[in-house]
Amino acid sequence: MNKQASVLPVVVVSKCLGFARCRYNGITIDDDFVTQLKPYVQYQPVCPEVEIGLGVPRDPIRIVRKKDSDRLMQPATGRDHTDKMLDFSKEFLISLTGVDGFFLKSRSPSCGIKDVKIFTTTDKSPAIGKDSGFFGRMVLQRFPHLPVEDEGRMRNFRIREHFLTKLFTFARFRTLERTMRALVDFHSAHKLMLMAYHQAELRNCGRIVANQEKLSVGEVFGQYGEHLHKAFASVPRYTSNINVLMHALGYFKKELSAKEKKFFLTSLERYRTGKIPLSVNLGIVRSWIVRFNETYLEQQIYFEPYPEGLVEITDSGRGRNLRK
Repeated sequence: MNKQASVLPVVVVSKCLGFARCRYNGITIDDDFVTQLKPYVQYQPVCPEVEIGLGVPRDPIRIVRKKDSDRLMQPATGRDHTDKMLDFSKEFLISLTGVDGFFLKSRSPSCGIKDVKIFTTTDKSPAIGKDSGFFGRMVLQRFPHLPVEDEGRMRNFRIREHFLTKLFTFARFRTLERTMRALVDFHSAHKLMLMAYHQAELRNCGRIVANQEKLSVGEVFGQYGEHLHKAFASVPRYTSNINVLMHALGYFKKELSAKEKKFFLTSLERYRTGKIPLSVNLGIVRSWIVRFNETYLEQQIYFEPYPEGLVEITDSGRGRNLRK
């Protein structure tokens, strides 16, 4: 398929997810997704808690909220590690260059991105709610456009597909040669992808590529990148993907038998009802592209948004929750 698909995204990952025994209890967590992704990315492991001087093993820390202020406390020692964690997080994230995404430990008071328990005291008491961890929330603030997920959510195939699609698309754009010819080729290869994600941003990106005479190459890439990031802000509606796939079907009207068309439409219905992931239907169209040597569709990243070795059809059973 498209040569632009060959790229190694840079992913910041929680070090405890199979890289080092740095959890508070001295263990590591082997994560299947991290292992599966390893041949296709450049990992940059980090453990914020170890980086601020907490040992292994160590007494657990927790987020304590008083009024509007969150503190990172260690109940067993009474120590407040807030300032150290904020300083490290800021320094580390500022130092990053060329990062494409984050894969962090869920429920961690440092790395968690949305499900970290919040307490009102260091004493034993029930949690009052959930929020992001100190490092995780700074990641979300500094890199709001990048794919940021935790290992628990990867069991949902629609979240996983969105994460991978966004990760590899942004990596392709980041590593793109800064020439107009390269940008035109990139835009052409991602047209169907942008059509599925956000048609208005597809038009915006198209106008930027077509009307760049008065701008420097850097300004064109800056504007294009801004709208590209906006396009991928949300998971595409399943109806948008169906429209793109029906559009692709039109390229094979004369070549396919009635039985083949019926099979594909049945498969689209199964996707619409949440019984199979998008990748199944992409695989069907890809087989037609090869079979009938359809050169335009062959260049479309949409049909191979990330390496085929990462395609996974198993699911936690919550795939429909994103049907909005």
